[in-house]
Formats: sequence, C-alpha cells, structure tokens
Amino acid sequence: MSPRAGLTTDTVVDFALKIIDQSGPEALTLAKVAERARVAAPSLYKHVKNLADLRRLIDLRVVKEMAEALTRAATGREGADAVRAVADAYRDYLRRHPHRTHALATAPDETDTELSKATHAVAEVVFAVLRPYDFGHAQAVHATRCLRAAVHGFAGLEASGGFGRPEDVDRSFEVLKTMLVQGLDDYSDQEKK
Repeated sequence: MSPRAGLTTDTVVDFALKIIDQSGPEALTLAKVAERARVAAPSLYKHVKNLADLRRLIDLRVVKEMAEALTRAATGREGADAVRAVADAYRDYLRRHPHRTHALATAPDETDTELSKATHAVAEVVFAVLRPYDFGHAQAVHATRCLRAAVHGFAGLEASGGFGRPEDVDRSFEVLKTMLVQGLDDYSDQEKK
C-alpha cells in the first residue's frame, strides 16, 4: 500500500470514529483503521502511539464535541429552558452517535491535563446553566452529577435498546426533563433553608 496523502492525527481519529459509529468501540483496531485509511498499519504510528493513545484521542474528540453541543444549546437560555436545552443536546448527540457513550462515561486521569480540561469544559457549561439556581460550589457539583447521570443514563439505555415498552420514548424524556427541573427547584429551595 502506498502512503495516503493528507493522513493526519485528526483524519486517523475520523477513520476510527467511523468504525466505532458503525460497529461499536469493541470493533476498533489499528488494523481496521489502517485498512480504512488505505495505508499499512505501521504508517499509523506516525500519528498515534498505539491503540490506547488512539482511544484517548477519540475520547478527547467526543468530549470536545459534547462541550460544543451543550454550549450551543445553552447559549441565550437560562433556568429551566437552559436545563431542558442542554438535556436535549446531550441526548441528541448520543442518538446520532450511540456507540460513543463510553467516551463520556469515564472520568479522565487527572494527569492527562488536555482531556481533563476538555471534560471540565462540559461541566462548566452545566455549572453556567445552574447559576440561576444560586447553588454553592458543592451543591452545583451534586446537581451537575445528577443531571449527567439522568440524561446520560436515559440516552445510554435508549441507544442500547433498553426501552422495550410501547409507550413513547420521547414523551418519557419530556417527563425526565420536567422531573429534573422540578428537582433542581426543590434542591435549590432546600439549600436556601
């Protein structure tokens, strides 16, 4: 195989994400990425150290994409409207890319400053959305964790076919958002007492 012109680290990640999106994260191998890129596998080592490094770069890309999606959704909104918009954006991203849930589920190694910074950017969007609730730092962290667990859990279950009942899943998500907003209001009132 001849070297592919224009192969970069970003294009290697693009090829890897296509494999994950089509077949799931367990299907990812350097050999499959090389085949997609139409290069010999050793050519990939100019761009990634190994499969673990590639998976880290994938996580970084996914987390950055999520931060961008949440930022777009939250911009110009506040309070309950912003919470609902961020929940919708998170779910929409995982509906488009159901095999990427793992990249958003694992906390990064704090020594990986680049991935940690990107992960914190996602949290910062949610912290900003929660500002009108007037939480202190610890309360904002608790609320952010709960929002993330609820929305990621719902989207993950939906992506894996975990909702077998005939009732409308979109309606269930609307109920979840209502419960989240009401829960945030209640939590805010409790914290002010």
